[in-house]
Amino acid sequence: MSIPQTAIKTLSVRVRDKHAAVLSRMAFEANQVWNAANAETAEWCSIAVPEVGWIRTNLSAFDLQKQLKSIKQERSFIIHSATVQEVIAVHAKSRRQFKKDKLRWRISSGTKRSLGWIPFKSGTAQWKNGQVRFAGYHFKVWDSYGLSQYAFRAGSFSEDARGRWYFNVVVEVAIEKVSGTEHIGIDLGLKETATSSNGDKLECGNFYRKLEAKLGTAQRAKQKKRVKAIHAKIKNRRKDALHKFTTKLVRENEFIVVGDVSSSALAKTKLAKSVLDAGWFMLKTQLKYKALARSVVFLEVNEAYSTQACSHCGSISDSSPKGRAGLGIREWRCPDCRTLHDRDVNAARNHLAAGYSRLAGGISVL
Repeated sequence: MSIPQTAIKTLSVRVRDKHAAVLSRMAFEANQVWNAANAETAEWCSIAVPEVGWIRTNLSAFDLQKQLKSIKQERSFIIHSATVQEVIAVHAKSRRQFKKDKLRWRISSGTKRSLGWIPFKSGTAQWKNGQVRFAGYHFKVWDSYGLSQYAFRAGSFSEDARGRWYFNVVVEVAIEKVSGTEHIGIDLGLKETATSSNGDKLECGNFYRKLEAKLGTAQRAKQKKRVKAIHAKIKNRRKDALHKFTTKLVRENEFIVVGDVSSSALAKTKLAKSVLDAGWFMLKTQLKYKALARSVVFLEVNEAYSTQACSHCGSISDSSPKGRAGLGIREWRCPDCRTLHDRDVNAARNHLAAGYSRLAGGISVL
C-alpha cells in the first residue's frame, strides 16, 4: 500500500473587524436559509396516513434545494448561491444524524442568538491581491499561514462569542517526514495534565481556577464583555500550552500511545471542573491530526488497570492505587519485583505496552 504524500488540514485566520457588518448580514441570510429549510422539513417530512399513522418521508438536500432555489433572488440575499446550497446540505446531514425532521431554529438577534456561520463550497472563496475574495467582497485577514500558497477547498466564516470573525478553510498540505525515532506512552490526569512514559510531564495549568475569582466578579457585575474576554483568555492559555506539548511530542516520537480516558464521563462527577479545565479531548485531537500530518503512528488504548498493574512484571497487587479512592497515592512499590513506581509514569508505560500489543495483533492504526 502506497503511503499518502499529502494530508487535509483546516486553517483558521482572523478577519479584520471592519468587515463585521457585511459578515453579520451574510450570517443573517444563512440563518434565513436554514430556517426556511427547517420549515419545509417540519411540514413535509411527516405525512398522516389514515389507519396507519404518521409516516416519515425524508426530504433530501437535493429536494430542498429545488424548493428553495429562488430564495436568494426573492429576498435579495448577497450570499453566494453555493452558500445557500451548503446550508441546505448541512441541514439535511444534521437531520440524518439526529433523526429529526425539525432542528433548532437559528436565531439572528437577542440574548439567545446563534453565532454567525457562513459556509462555502470548494472554489467559492479565493485568494486575490492579499485578500480573501468571497461573494463579490474582499476580506482582509491576519494571514499567519501564508494563504497564497494554498488552493482553497470548502470552509466557512465563523463568529466567536466576542463578535470576532474567522476565516476557516480546508487545504491540502504535504506530509512532513518523521524526524523523531522514539516511542512514547501518555497518561492523562489531573495533578499533571499529561505524563509521558519517559518521565516528562505537562503540569496542570489551572487555567480556569486562576481566573475564576475575576470571572465571578465580572459575572456578578453583569459585565458581559468582560466575562467573554476572560473565557477567551482561559481558552487561549489552555490551547497554547497543549499546542506546545503536542508539537514537541510529534517532533520527537514516531509512535505515540494515549489512554482512552473519557472526559465526558468524568465531567459528570465531582471532578468535573478539573476535568474540563485539563482539556484532555483537545490534547488528543491535536495529537491525532498532528501525527497524521507527520506520518506518526498514534493510538488510543484501553487504560483499564494501567494504574494498578506493574509495568515491570505485570502483576496487580493489593498495594497498588485503585480507582478514585487511590488518587492520593502518587508512588508505590510492587511487592513482587520490588520496583518503585511513579503512579502516572507507570500508567504511561503500560499504555505504551498496550500499543505494542495492538500493533503485534495486526490491528489497523489508520
